[in-house]
Amino acid sequence: MTILTVNNLTITAQVPLVQNVSFTMQAGEVMALVGESGSGKTLTALAINGLLPSNLTHTGDIKLNGHGGALRDDPAGESLRSKDGESVSPRKPLIRGLDTGMIFQEPMTSLNPLHRLGKQIGEAIEIHQPLLGGDALLARMQELLEQVGLAHFKDRLDAYPHQLSGGERQRVMIAMAIANDPKLLIADEPTTALDVTIQVQILELLAKLCKSTGMAVLLITHDLSIVRRVAARVAIMCKGELVEQGETKAIFAAPKHPYTQKLLAAEPTSVAPPLAANVPAIMECKTLGVSYATTKGLFSWKTPTKDILADVNITVPKGGTLGVVGESGSGKTTLALALLRLAASTGEIHFDGARLDGVTGKPLRARRKDMQMVFQDPFASLNPRMMIGDIIGEGLTVHEPHLSGPEVEAKVDAMLGEVGLQPEMKLRYPHQFSGGQRQRISIARALILKPKLIVLDEPTSALDVSVQAQILVLLKGLQAKFGISYIFITHDLRVVRAMSHRVVVLQKGKVVEAGETASVLNSPQQDYTKKLLASALA
Repeated sequence: MTILTVNNLTITAQVPLVQNVSFTMQAGEVMALVGESGSGKTLTALAINGLLPSNLTHTGDIKLNGHGGALRDDPAGESLRSKDGESVSPRKPLIRGLDTGMIFQEPMTSLNPLHRLGKQIGEAIEIHQPLLGGDALLARMQELLEQVGLAHFKDRLDAYPHQLSGGERQRVMIAMAIANDPKLLIADEPTTALDVTIQVQILELLAKLCKSTGMAVLLITHDLSIVRRVAARVAIMCKGELVEQGETKAIFAAPKHPYTQKLLAAEPTSVAPPLAANVPAIMECKTLGVSYATTKGLFSWKTPTKDILADVNITVPKGGTLGVVGESGSGKTTLALALLRLAASTGEIHFDGARLDGVTGKPLRARRKDMQMVFQDPFASLNPRMMIGDIIGEGLTVHEPHLSGPEVEAKVDAMLGEVGLQPEMKLRYPHQFSGGQRQRISIARALILKPKLIVLDEPTSALDVSVQAQILVLLKGLQAKFGISYIFITHDLRVVRAMSHRVVVLQKGKVVEAGETASVLNSPQQDYTKKLLASALA
């Protein structure tokens, strides 16, 4: 049975953003909508759900079919869009949330931080089922939580979103989206920021819901491994146009359109070249520990502490890359902050042949020139009020104050060229760049001081597959040219295989496995590593 028909959908601002998009979806089917940022994936989803901004005009026809080819109890069925873009369905507010559900990309910003879970889940039900209340409403909310794998939250409906993990918040979003048994669920990048094990759980949950309820799922993603895992069909979008669609296996085996071929070729499949024997360490730590104080008891003279890292020993090869993998909360970012002396720690830290732990004040600031960091979210880590030239050159003004203005400008221009950007871009602001360009700017800012070590914290997790490939090539080229050492934090084991010479696996603040990348990934010894590999590389 056909659930959704999209015919010649066109969305326009000053210029066309989506052009003549047409596809259909069947009951119980998972279909993936794939493409780079700006290709029109999310706009298409918003149009289906009637959520487009008012400044956009749209034409074409979108038809949603329920039981017997009709919208719920409407025997004739309805078109949600007329040819001139106006809604012709008086039931549009009811259709949204009743016949269609939507999971947004970032659950933390989609859930109201001021409202408890019970209020938010209950609201999704009460709007469409106003007669359901009291014990019946509570039972329905508990049933939904159990359905999405949160049975342990059945008695915690008074919890707030910040008290849940990323995977748990995403499950709450799914519970809200399926609260009224929709015929179509739109999932917009539902696993982008999740660890590989949580990612698998969410995908298995969506597949289970499809089979058990007959619901169709439109999955928007840039992760081709996810498409392979769950989608029966795939549609590829490029610059607002649908360039190829069909069965997933057939398209991935023999892509016809050059853009599809480019996407598939961009997946990281290479392996980091081996390092020379007996490479010295640029950084190492011994019995590193990080803990923080918890709430002090009313009658306690001692402040209890909680360990984030315990007895961590790692070695970063000079001119090589150490990959750090593990789930959220395993201590990956905390390890990076401790090694750079940005978080208090115990144990020994050695950098470039000298002890770093215990160094403070001016001596520590002087060493920071040789240790830089590229953060996960480049937009959040770049000052929105500063031009790019000032952002990149700021480190020079701090660590090399003897340089004149023209000398700083010349170094900034040269560094922009090194990361594949034009010198004239230095007069722009961060919001005027794409995600990939902003990440290049972050790399330029770290690289301009010619550091010996750069920590890269999930630098490609939110990037499209083709942009990710560009950043990885850039990082490899810079490492070969300047002999820089990297600590590469990621949950993507394909990226680890492509970038890292050595890898450490963290679980609950402890190193459970470490060694040469090929050895660890090809012959894991620990059950936790095997679980990560099964989730990520399946």
